[in-house]
Amino acid sequence: MDIRTDFIGDIVAADFRTAAVFKKHGIDFCCKGGRTIEEACGLQKTDPEQIYHELETISENDGNSVDFNSWPPDLLAEYIQKKHHHYVEEKTPVIQTFLDKLCDVHGESHPELFEIRALFNVSAGDLAAHMKKEELILFPFIRNMAKAQAEGIAIPQPFFGTVENPVNMMKHEHSIEGERLRKIAELTNGYNPPEDACNTYKVTFAMLQDFENDLHKHIHLENNILFPKAIQSEQQFSIEH
Repeated sequence: MDIRTDFIGDIVAADFRTAAVFKKHGIDFCCKGGRTIEEACGLQKTDPEQIYHELETISENDGNSVDFNSWPPDLLAEYIQKKHHHYVEEKTPVIQTFLDKLCDVHGESHPELFEIRALFNVSAGDLAAHMKKEELILFPFIRNMAKAQAEGIAIPQPFFGTVENPVNMMKHEHSIEGERLRKIAELTNGYNPPEDACNTYKVTFAMLQDFENDLHKHIHLENNILFPKAIQSEQQFSIEH
């Protein structure tokens, strides 16, 4: 791997610890992972040499970094559904309740809270529909491919044609969510509550930041690892037409 020429998404796929470096410099490694470091830095007026230096100083794998890139696609899809989909389903209603409280108590003095709530509520609905499409269409096909490959048999042509069709749709929806979360981050001043913030205010912003961090990893695992593996598997696989 050459960090000077490889795509950012591939760098993070090889070692997720590098994600912290890109996040520190405000570089999107999940939805916009198909860029080199130099390309990303050129758009943000960041010195790529600083990024290279920080990446090169990351210590050798200390055993705490999971190598998701080595996982078969069916296992990775199962992990994403059980961990990240469950996280979204569990945390969304909690955050919505807290945002309602903030708007009721602090909305008059902090009107940006209403826009934050509106954005998060739209995100909640879109993510719920998005995850169902993955769970009912894309992930079952990935699991069926893995099972059929192990048994050396072909599977029928799926109704969506090629796996690249649902993959492209999922990636497009990921980009929309990424932009929406960036807007929330701006409105919350990087999840830094105002000086007059109560404990509920602080907890809500902390939960929003955790939600963003989890979604970034969630999208990274799909865009940069699972989806390319699914496309590669289909290209190597026998499908009955």
